[in-house]
Amino acid sequence: MTWTVAVAGATGYAGGEVLRLLTAHPEVEIGALTAASSAGSRLGDHHPHLLSLVDRIVQPTEAEILAEHDVVFLALPHGASGAITAALEELGTISGHTPVLIDCGADHRLTSRQAWEAFYGSDYAGAWTYGMPELLHDGESRARAQRDELAVARRIAVPGCNVTAVTLALQPGVAAGLIDPSRLTAVLAVGYSGAGKALKPHLTAAEASGSAQPYAVGGTHRHIPEIIQNLEVAGADAGATHLSFTPVLVPMSRGILATVTAPLSPTLRELADPQAVLRKAWESAYGTIGRGEPLIHLLPEGAWPTTGVVLGTGTATVQVAVDRSADAVVAMCAIDNLGKGTAGAAVQSFNLALGLEETTAITTQGVAP
Repeated sequence: MTWTVAVAGATGYAGGEVLRLLTAHPEVEIGALTAASSAGSRLGDHHPHLLSLVDRIVQPTEAEILAEHDVVFLALPHGASGAITAALEELGTISGHTPVLIDCGADHRLTSRQAWEAFYGSDYAGAWTYGMPELLHDGESRARAQRDELAVARRIAVPGCNVTAVTLALQPGVAAGLIDPSRLTAVLAVGYSGAGKALKPHLTAAEASGSAQPYAVGGTHRHIPEIIQNLEVAGADAGATHLSFTPVLVPMSRGILATVTAPLSPTLRELADPQAVLRKAWESAYGTIGRGEPLIHLLPEGAWPTTGVVLGTGTATVQVAVDRSADAVVAMCAIDNLGKGTAGAAVQSFNLALGLEETTAITTQGVAP
């Protein structure tokens, strides 16, 4: 069966990456490509690398245009998805058809109205099924529960890219009760595409080249409540997780390298070889390369995640180690923020929701050098 798919916000980085993957999808017919201020232009003016689509004309992001499709990917600014979703739902009550909706923005990720209002400051649009198939559920060794939810979902919220990196790095230890989530520290090196496509002075080459820039420091980043939400799903007690989160823009176009440190649990602290126990927990969650999660690679001991390896892919590389001098666990994850961090997760969730092989059209082979 062929599914007709529209992409709203097609001219942005996330929308472009979704389109790049969908052009290789054997079960997809790409329909309307929409945007706001760039409506009426050629897609090639924004994404000249998408050769098969360069002559397509970008249409306005209107519910009447999107409603004609089987599936709609929403790659819109935060706060914009709620209104278009409401309009689509209203049209659906009349026509009897509402597309499957996959939101790459933040509007439907958080289950807490209070957290949304505190970090985003706008009206709460409600939570959708969370688009991270590998999310562990309260101690389960595999993420079957989340995949089961996605298999019947018609409204999917794609995770934040930083959230994906931190969650995948740390959740096996939380699920196994091997770390203390009350004092977590996450520092992320983030490529500039993670800051979006809008032109801002600090994102110009003159400011960014050769410079590392922290942002949203001191507990202000909007991804913090989403990370805590995921770790509570994995098994952390409600209200027990406290996270210091610092992203740093570094001079690369794409990629996230997350380094997360957490105190050893009392049980681990007493063991002669806590590394072996940690390793077993991460292997139980993800398997080893070629055996287990198809898009998460737990690296061999002594190998460390790098962003270059996952560039352009929908995969994540993960590693964990014990820092005995600090009685801490160090967990690391590398992803492409536009790949596994956004578009890869969106297409993976789309595949699950429509009963397709979940890795269809997701690139797993990197490029080098």
